[in-house]
Amino acid sequence: MKATHGALHHVELWVCDLVAAERSLGWLLLALGYQECDRWRQGVSYRLGTTYIVLEASPAVRGDHDRMRAGLNHLAFHVRTASEVESLVRKAAGRGWALMFADRHPHAAGPDRYVAYLENLAGFEVELVAMDMDA
Repeated sequence: MKATHGALHHVELWVCDLVAAERSLGWLLLALGYQECDRWRQGVSYRLGTTYIVLEASPAVRGDHDRMRAGLNHLAFHVRTASEVESLVRKAAGRGWALMFADRHPHAAGPDRYVAYLENLAGFEVELVAMDMDA
């Protein structure tokens, strides 16, 4: 598969606890169709098409992740259908994820969008966006 000029190549997320990151972020990436493509003592990477995401517990990490500081706030992923968004939300609860904006779910991004916002125990946020609002 050839990459598209300007497409995202990879994202590297530094984490404090690789085991916990794999339990939540790694699980979600696998559930979204990514495949583990590389592993080393301090990290693991997951690939989907020409894009990959790295989770690394580098010894150079300083402090905990804070999505409210300047920098990365969240990652957003396409999900085929609203039903699949709901399935992932249910399964994610047992993997260290909590549903954000539950009072406005699944339309926290507006009435014409079907999304779920999840936050894991380390404070990483993901947005799951339904490509087809079948539910």
